[in-house]
Amino acid sequence: MNDRLTGITTFVRVVEAGNFALAAERLHLTRSAVGKSIARLEQRLGVLLFHRNPRGLNLTLEGQAYYDRCLRALSELDAADAELNSGRREPQGCLRVSAPKLLGRHCITPILMRLLDSYPELRIDIRLNDRVADLVEEGFDLAIRIGPLADSVSLIARRLGDQYLALCAAPAYLAARGTPEDIAALDGHSGVAYHRSGEDVGWRQLLADPDFGDLNIDIRLRVDDLHSLADAAVAGAGLVWLPNWLLAHYLSNGALVPILGHIKLIPSEIHAVWPHTRYLPAKTRAAIDALLAQMPVLLQGI
Repeated sequence: MNDRLTGITTFVRVVEAGNFALAAERLHLTRSAVGKSIARLEQRLGVLLFHRNPRGLNLTLEGQAYYDRCLRALSELDAADAELNSGRREPQGCLRVSAPKLLGRHCITPILMRLLDSYPELRIDIRLNDRVADLVEEGFDLAIRIGPLADSVSLIARRLGDQYLALCAAPAYLAARGTPEDIAALDGHSGVAYHRSGEDVGWRQLLADPDFGDLNIDIRLRVDDLHSLADAAVAGAGLVWLPNWLLAHYLSNGALVPILGHIKLIPSEIHAVWPHTRYLPAKTRAAIDALLAQMPVLLQGI
């Protein structure tokens, strides 16, 4: 029976991935093992499930019908597992989490690691990547996302807190160029910008304020990595906007100094997101509870 369920799960993953290689990667199996599993399933059923061609795999009519049935069956099994798991006191099993790289490194991973001390049967697999993962297709139990969320009927979200930016610079830069005391004094200063998806993210929020309309900020460096951005500011490249949770490290050792702390910006909301399910597994609930309790303090940073 176990081999039968394994074959069905493998079949569904191959359909979702579109090829054996990607399915094997997601299942942590070899491509050969996935291919043999599909061959055994086809032999047992007595039908061809896929049309193989150089461009990939396509379901046969029988394969499509079988896939639809398998999805419903696996959904029921997942619901049954979740229902039983939600009634357990101790979270267990593997919790798969997707999170942005730096936020994940500085905030998410430390919080979730502490869960391992409390729950010996729990395992955690954290993937840090700034792209937006497909939770259902890629098999994630939980994701952390910064900024506005797209409308979705398949996902549930819980707000963890707000990310605020702070303007700062290296002491040596301020000694050479002067410390701005108000918005107008920023005119003519050099700056470094977080550049993603064709936009200067931090300075875009800054310039949205009408009072900044005529300022001439010389953006001398654009980079899509916040650590590199901070390092450039520490080296004296200019003013920089950094999230408070990251800036705290540089303030503690004096590498950067905050300026114009009275400026108010629209914060970016941070959410925990998970697939819609009738019963929330205990492992996911424990992670969400821990994040809700600890994230607000970490996000304040300074």
